[in-house]
Amino acid sequence: MTGRSWGFWFLQGTGWLFFAYLCYAQAIPAFDYEMGVSMGTQEPAGQITGVGVAFWYGFAFADAIFYIPLLALGLIGLWRSTLWGRVLMGAALGITVYWPVVVLAAAVKARGARGWYLDESGFWIVLPLIALWALWGLYWVTRPLKIRQNS
Repeated sequence: MTGRSWGFWFLQGTGWLFFAYLCYAQAIPAFDYEMGVSMGTQEPAGQITGVGVAFWYGFAFADAIFYIPLLALGLIGLWRSTLWGRVLMGAALGITVYWPVVVLAAAVKARGARGWYLDESGFWIVLPLIALWALWGLYWVTRPLKIRQNS
């Protein structure tokens, strides 16, 4: 445990919390979207239209098969202090910056569309925080490695 910075511990702690949240909020709806609606992690078609459901389901499915495992591998590799861990964590964090921007842009563009009744207020609080966390994490994992000289 010695020699690990506060940034390492912050990224590990928040990263695993985020991983757990994604498993609950995205992986379950990827296999049963209606269960996600009943759990409150997904919006029903009556609020976002069938196209909105398809859009949200697409994110849940991609998260379940690619993003969640990538994040887990990145966190494990980072824990083990491997270069591949830094690379995979950087890839996961890049996705983590990207998707909140896409979701917010889509929600704004859909305003006023027939059948679109999404309350975005929570999105405007949580999604920028997620994107900022990921930007900080990208900075942290891409900073130069400190190499110790053995004498």
